[in-house]
Amino acid sequence: MKARIVRPDPATAFPTAERCRILELWNGADDPALSIALATVAPGETTQSHRLRGVEERYLILHGQGLVSLGDEAPEPVGPGDLVLIPAGMAQRIANIGNGELAFYCICTPRFTPESYEMLEN
Repeated sequence: MKARIVRPDPATAFPTAERCRILELWNGADDPALSIALATVAPGETTQSHRLRGVEERYLILHGQGLVSLGDEAPEPVGPGDLVLIPAGMAQRIANIGNGELAFYCICTPRFTPESYEMLEN
């Protein structure tokens, strides 16, 4: 990796079937150890239950109020500054329980690839 500043273009954010918007901040084959995305969830929306095979994920909550569900554990409220640690293969979803947008960084190791994603809902 070479030293540089990366400035992602907000216009490249895209909606997903998972019911959130994603802006890829860092995700490339030249750095397979890590990916970072900014996820946003609209008020009243809940992402689809899913898991990442072979990828550990962390949610770093930036703003908004959420209710995160991990595996068989009871849902937990999360807010700004909270860090959610998600082991590889664990079922996960997050609901926006606030009045404004819920935004969080998704930090994956190794990097996220579409092949690692497994939807757990129909």
